Amino acid sequence: MAGSKPQRRVLLLCGDYMEDYEVMVPFQALLAYGVLVDAVCPGKKAGDVCRTAVHQMGAHQTYSESRGHNFTLNATFTEIEFSEYDGLVIPGGRAPEYLAVDQSVVDLVSKFSDAGKPIASICHGQLILAAANVVKGRKCTAFPPVGPVLIAAGAHWVEPENMSLCITDGNLVTGVAYNGHPEFIQSFVKALGGSITGSEKRILFLCGDYMEDYEVMVPFQSLQALGCHVDAVCPKKKIGDTCPTAVHDFEGDQTYSEKPGHDFTLTADFEGLDASSYDALVIPGGRAPEYLALDGKVIALVKDFMEAKKPVASICHGQQILSAAGVLKGKKCTAYPAVKLNVVLSGATWLEPDPIDRCFTDGNLVTGAAWPGHPEFISQLMALLGIKVTF
Repeated sequence: MAGSKPQRRVLLLCGDYMEDYEVMVPFQALLAYGVLVDAVCPGKKAGDVCRTAVHQMGAHQTYSESRGHNFTLNATFTEIEFSEYDGLVIPGGRAPEYLAVDQSVVDLVSKFSDAGKPIASICHGQLILAAANVVKGRKCTAFPPVGPVLIAAGAHWVEPENMSLCITDGNLVTGVAYNGHPEFIQSFVKALGGSITGSEKRILFLCGDYMEDYEVMVPFQSLQALGCHVDAVCPKKKIGDTCPTAVHDFEGDQTYSEKPGHDFTLTADFEGLDASSYDALVIPGGRAPEYLALDGKVIALVKDFMEAKKPVASICHGQQILSAAGVLKGKKCTAYPAVKLNVVLSGATWLEPDPIDRCFTDGNLVTGAAWPGHPEFISQLMALLGIKVTF
């Protein structure tokens, strides 16, 4: 978490149908690092939601789109005081198309640029930078179709060779797409004056089909942005294979809704895995834990980490695996409320997740109830691993 005061505060510029990952990953990562983040949208107030879009490349000539999570704003656009912020983050997606023609947005971005404050913009977000006339003479990149606009605005365009490219030019950090979040977020933290220590750690993610979309990608990229080596594995799959994910959200029904999420690419093979080479284990929630809890090799892996007293961080339905592995007896933990039965029957002391973003640490075990708790979840794992972000 953050060290010396004053605490950094940044503004996140949102709009309807911004890309789902491109808003939530930097939002929750920065919060986990101890940065205050105010998320605003023109014409909306704190507590309102913005719709998001799941964008990903596939077999077609451009990206596909489906509905993502609902993102809740925590501040009101008309009430923000520019002088209170140390930096600005602009997600991509389709929102920048209309935000770029909103004069109040253009004026705000111009103020950040004129003051030399760090600005991090990704994907289509650079349309707003072009509209605010802040890219002239600056090196920057973006999602390729945004290139002609940036060139016309006088930017030194850097053609992306891959979707992970990020470019820093003074106070300006630009990225191509969410694939590049680790470098994008780390560069922004450095631009804010932050330094990261203790991050030379190796962390393993236990994945499965229809794990929750945020619950794998947010901690995965947040830890990568700190400089950790992070591997993601799934039984019966190999490096380069993908797992489909699920977007779980509350939309007025008695339980969560489910929509298709992004496809998540695995970074290592499950077979032949050397658990002893990793410093921590992370278990995302969603529907994957239901079947992973029946896999003997998964159970053995979890037991290895717990018996070695290495940090294990599990969220939402992930605790179904911990329960099946018999490692919760005598532990204090939480989970998604519907998993309470598993937790109690396994001999653990149930900790009520009220509010739903509560997370708890008991010895080497970090547990959370759902993705709104990611900032606490990640920061508590960072504490166990000895990783610090100071400003």
